[in-house]
Amino acid sequence: MNAVMQGIQWLGRNALDFALPARCAGCGTINDEPNQFCATCWQQVEWLGHGCDCCGMPLEATDIEHCGRCLAEQPIIARTRAAMAYGDIPRSLVLRLKYSRKVALAATMARYMRPLVEVSPDAALVPVPLHWTRIWWRGFNQAGLIAARLAGLTGMIHEPALLERVKRTRSLKNMSPRQRADEVRAAFKVTNKGRVKGRRFVLVDDVLTSGSTSDACAKVLLRAGAERVDLICFARVVRPALLGR
Repeated sequence: MNAVMQGIQWLGRNALDFALPARCAGCGTINDEPNQFCATCWQQVEWLGHGCDCCGMPLEATDIEHCGRCLAEQPIIARTRAAMAYGDIPRSLVLRLKYSRKVALAATMARYMRPLVEVSPDAALVPVPLHWTRIWWRGFNQAGLIAARLAGLTGMIHEPALLERVKRTRSLKNMSPRQRADEVRAAFKVTNKGRVKGRRFVLVDDVLTSGSTSDACAKVLLRAGAERVDLICFARVVRPALLGR
């Protein structure tokens, strides 16, 4: 009976693959594998390679480990990594996930973020939270969807409700760094401090712009006793001109 059921399942999967073939997450052309880019889109993406050991920003020189900014002032977040620079293709994925409810794109994002995660049995993935009003309107937290996929790929603990966004912040678009920091101050809280002390956490988000939001999340975790906070995101702005998103 088990062999029969397995055969039926195999036929069903293959029939579905034939009827609904995998498509490139970037341009939609038929692709060999699901949840990945075709060769053309892959070449158009600006993948982030060598960067600062702390903040992850790209470095032109290959013989240095830290950027000048991190040497001058230790970042709040110990390790930040992003799969790619924020450009046309990652922007398309992010917008389709958030506003067109293409939730399957979270799997694509997690696929490319997975190699950047330092897997540790005592670390937990924590999505950057949305305010409840935005979740009610959108139906989900995109960072939570990505974190859940990463948990499945890495086997790491997922803490989807450890952080809560208690203040509905205004759009950070066109704000200066100081204004952004002021806007997200006191916007987050830890929901269970007993699950924080002495643990390491990896914040998960879709896009990193100025870092004000992720820094605010890291601060409340560290104040609650976290040993260390890292950040992993799908894309990040590496050119100031794009900070107005």
